[in-house]
Amino acid sequence: MISERLNVYCREPTCLRHHPLPSVQYDVITPRLAARLWSELDPLSPGADRSPVAGARSSLEPHMNGAMAASSHRITLGPLVAAIDQGTSSTRFLVFNAKTAELLSHHQVEIKQSFPKEGWVEEDPKEILNSVFECMERTCEKLTQLNIDISNIKAIGVTNQRETTLVWDKETGEPLYNAIVWLDLRTQSTVERLINKTPGRNKNHLKHKTGLPISTYFSAVKLRWLMDNVDEVRDAVVSHRAMFGTVDSWLIWCLTGGKSGGVHCTDVTNASRTMLFNIHTLEWDPELCKYFGIPMEILPRVRSSSEIYGLMKICSSRKSGALSGIPISGCLGDQSAALVGQMCFQDGQAKNTYGTGCFLLRNTGPKPVMSDHGLLTTVAYKLGRDTPACYALEGSVAIAGAVVRWLQDNLGIIGSSEELEKLAASVGTSYGCYFVPAFSGLYAPYWEPSARGIICGLTQFTNKSHLAFSALEAVCFQTREILDAMNQDSGIPLTQLQVDGGMTSNRLLMQLQADILCIPVVKPSMPETTALGAAMAAGSAEGVSVWSLKPEDLSAVTSEKFEPQINPEESELRYARWKKAVQKSMNWETTEPVGNGNGETSIFCSVPLGFFIMGSMLMLVGARYLAGPR
Repeated sequence: MISERLNVYCREPTCLRHHPLPSVQYDVITPRLAARLWSELDPLSPGADRSPVAGARSSLEPHMNGAMAASSHRITLGPLVAAIDQGTSSTRFLVFNAKTAELLSHHQVEIKQSFPKEGWVEEDPKEILNSVFECMERTCEKLTQLNIDISNIKAIGVTNQRETTLVWDKETGEPLYNAIVWLDLRTQSTVERLINKTPGRNKNHLKHKTGLPISTYFSAVKLRWLMDNVDEVRDAVVSHRAMFGTVDSWLIWCLTGGKSGGVHCTDVTNASRTMLFNIHTLEWDPELCKYFGIPMEILPRVRSSSEIYGLMKICSSRKSGALSGIPISGCLGDQSAALVGQMCFQDGQAKNTYGTGCFLLRNTGPKPVMSDHGLLTTVAYKLGRDTPACYALEGSVAIAGAVVRWLQDNLGIIGSSEELEKLAASVGTSYGCYFVPAFSGLYAPYWEPSARGIICGLTQFTNKSHLAFSALEAVCFQTREILDAMNQDSGIPLTQLQVDGGMTSNRLLMQLQADILCIPVVKPSMPETTALGAAMAAGSAEGVSVWSLKPEDLSAVTSEKFEPQINPEESELRYARWKKAVQKSMNWETTEPVGNGNGETSIFCSVPLGFFIMGSMLMLVGARYLAGPR
């Protein structure tokens, strides 16, 4: 018996077939009542009014655990599809109803990041894998408590943080080094050396094949660093034991058997972020591999984003052992997965994801479009072996949600992300304070690794509330920069921006974004669009076919719209001052030595100046010698 009051709120329909539920209240949830309510929310159960509401199901779930466990009623659901969502800061396992796209249950585990040196960012591959197992087991427990048959899960999709680089031993199954995270800057000297040897020192030298500039962001330079600096990796490459992959490859290999026959593969979206992949031929490029000195034998096989890669192989002693035998049939890099989850299947449709970083993707259709304004050209998705690939223009921002963690962990001015919103809302302005969080340099549209974070415009009046507000504005200004570049490349300005990601729960941020862009911002009511995209790819794969991607079968997405509330002149003024602050953040860092080892700057750091001073001193001594004694 549950004595607390439960509210089931009517919300807009999540599917074109749905009708709104009435708002009801229950003081007590008994097993019989819980079963009846769940049956009414189940579109496939006998006698149901076919009006499921994702929000209602989500609000019922925590209250029904005990009641449903005690009930003998068996929930009859249609096919379910699960998704592993492995991000930079957390891992999640989510289960969706394939017919209605409703989220039924999920579990999340935080991932620790380590920072061994300034600019270095690493994660433990084993912790990543164990977090996946933990999320699967906890979610299976929740489904069992809800009396939902786990055997209804027909497929599993994988979506992951992109570019993060791993190398492991295929004989032992052990990682040979920590995963080097996409944000990591240790390869800056490698990047500068590569750019210096290109004609005209052109960072876009490889862009005609890869769609990418030469940057610390992408996997090839991280893999090159591992081969140059980690003996275990170098030895494994020489002895043909090494396997390279991004996080998707590591997880799929481990989950399909690991050293006992695991499948070593990746999909086109993840491969397109390595700088080793030709986005036109959709294959690893021998010339690119030779350029970086990467042996092609260590690379995973490239597959489409939607096909059966292999079957789950999980020890029966694990609570998630019931998932063994289920096909892994979907794989998308996280930003491509969000594009699919937002149902941006048409040329010109776009979405912006606010996570650790911020990523704006615009579908450009079956042909890659090269940017003239600092954006990336990437593979958006390829939903089937025999279907054509679709491409996207992408604007990538390194630091978005990461700035919240920095304010919390490094400065200690907030205790949570919710506190940041309250703090910023208490002043409603930055009072002329501008924050450029270039902790990992600047990504799009500048691609300037020498930039570093700055806070400027401070006065004695400035306090932590103004700093909090300026941090939120920084996320919005960075989005404005990549949106402007995208509008210039496409020639057709976006009239509204679809958004998703963890930061979209911050309503102040969403309103600021609309104000700074001067266009509406549209947020879906179901925020897990990245995982949804992976589930859609998995469920629609040939041999699974439980999820239809036909336009007429796609669920209508309920959403909330934020309209601009300030005049464009004020928006432009604030944006202009932000651009001024960005210029001041550049050229702070180089790979050349800048001190004498004692923390003091040496004039001899500058070679031309050193020669000038030494030459002047020799000339002075020589002149005195020639002049003789007085």
